[in-house]
Amino acid sequence: MATRKAFVFLGLKIMDDWTKVAPIIFVPLAAFGLVSCASNQTSRFQMYFLPPMPHSSAPGPELASPPALEPNAYLADVPIFSPSPAGPRKPRSEMLVQQADQAFQRGKRFYQSNDPAGARREFDRAVDLMLVASDQSPVFRQEYEKKLDEMVDSIHLFDLGGLGASAQATEFQKAPLEDLLPLTFPVDPKLKDKVKEQVAATASDLPLMVTDSVLGYIHFFDTRGRKTLVAGIERSGRYRAMILRIFDAEGLPPELIHLAQAESGFIPRAVSYKAAGGMWQFLTWRGHEYGLGQTKYTDDRMDPERATRAAARHLHDLYNEFGDWYLALAAYNCGPGVIEKAVERTGYADFWELRNRGMLPLETTNYVPIILAMTIMEKNAAEYGLQDVVPDQPIQYDTIETSAPTSLTLLADLADASVAELEDLNPAVLKGIAPEGYPVHVPKGMGDQLMASLEMIPADHRTTWRLHQVLAGETLASIGKRYGLTVSSLIAANRLDKPEAAEGDRLVIPLGARADARQARRGTVRHASAVNRGKRGGFQPERATSSLVPRTAAQ
Repeated sequence: MATRKAFVFLGLKIMDDWTKVAPIIFVPLAAFGLVSCASNQTSRFQMYFLPPMPHSSAPGPELASPPALEPNAYLADVPIFSPSPAGPRKPRSEMLVQQADQAFQRGKRFYQSNDPAGARREFDRAVDLMLVASDQSPVFRQEYEKKLDEMVDSIHLFDLGGLGASAQATEFQKAPLEDLLPLTFPVDPKLKDKVKEQVAATASDLPLMVTDSVLGYIHFFDTRGRKTLVAGIERSGRYRAMILRIFDAEGLPPELIHLAQAESGFIPRAVSYKAAGGMWQFLTWRGHEYGLGQTKYTDDRMDPERATRAAARHLHDLYNEFGDWYLALAAYNCGPGVIEKAVERTGYADFWELRNRGMLPLETTNYVPIILAMTIMEKNAAEYGLQDVVPDQPIQYDTIETSAPTSLTLLADLADASVAELEDLNPAVLKGIAPEGYPVHVPKGMGDQLMASLEMIPADHRTTWRLHQVLAGETLASIGKRYGLTVSSLIAANRLDKPEAAEGDRLVIPLGARADARQARRGTVRHASAVNRGKRGGFQPERATSSLVPRTAAQ
């Protein structure tokens, strides 16, 4: 009996102690459980250490079907990245390369789902990861940089494909320095004193300043970016005389020609991912402010002379507003409103002060240093081995005004020139058709002859008909077969007395709208193939000290 009481007492004692301890144990555990249930994010530790959750039998939200994808001719030849060859172990850098490839593939899926913002974000991440991988692994840097170049070229093809219908009859090109603007580059310590001496001895209407960012871009253009710089200098010869003449009339420093080199590399049909277009990279609405119109068939932003006049007036207005060329250049890049707000918030009307305080978009902070770097290098060409670079010959042409819509192909036939030559003279003509009353550029010395020859073609057929010069051995039958026409249609169109044509004769080729459309489709396929095969010669990334970030729209 005594033993039983002892056990009962002991049991009561244990229960009494347990009731005191239980709240200490269970209350925190309960709280922890509630917090865990209330959390919206799965803990990293839960992810790694807990078993997988069982699949719920409750129906989940219904996912939308993926969009149907249309084949895109511009992406037909996008290169597929081959796996890296076997070699020494690459733990950290190889992981970065794999992540970059995964980001690139995600970008492709976003693009195919018509989400350009998502595609751009993933493409930027892919390039950023490749830059880091190259920086971390000197042993495999050459291999990684080659893969990076392939990736950049592929992304560019997606940019071109994203232009949609507007690109189908006109070859647009990417602005060479577009991807360079968000980056900064290491400074060569040996350059500083050398460049300061050069600037001190350089005459320039545009103030020149030597900063670390300017030195970084001089180092880049003197090494990895040299091809881009040289290509721009060569192309500048085509338009330099015209640009300097317009700048002189507007009272602008001639050094501002390097703005076009930074914006487009002097490529009249350069288009940015923000849809800024032309040699001076005008957005549509800004172009309209300065008289650059757009129609179904033309875009004045692509016309070198018209766009240069508009750019000169815009730069003149920006300088009048800010009273400082560096602020005017920055405003040209990101818009005057951004600069106005930055000055208002800080009280500093100084580009370098705003730059140091982080008040400007990233690409704008590098825009002015790039222009200064180009100016310093080209004014001291011998110091940088640029003295032997030969600029292209200036473009020369006559101008005629069309009295009816007219195809450039017909004009090329009449001028005995190639279609490519006519397109090169008329980059603002988008689909190979110059509207009625449009000033068309034709080869120098051919204006009067071409206008007379146009009278051979009925006005309502100048978008479809062709002109053919008979070659040795050709007959009406062989010519008709070439163009898909009957001999009788050739006889009727040319009012021939007999079914014969002599060598040197010029025959009107009465193509219909259907045949013209068929030829246009052939041209589109050839163009798409050329775009995919060609290499645009743009930015060549090297080791950089900042990452690619979403960019700000120019102007």
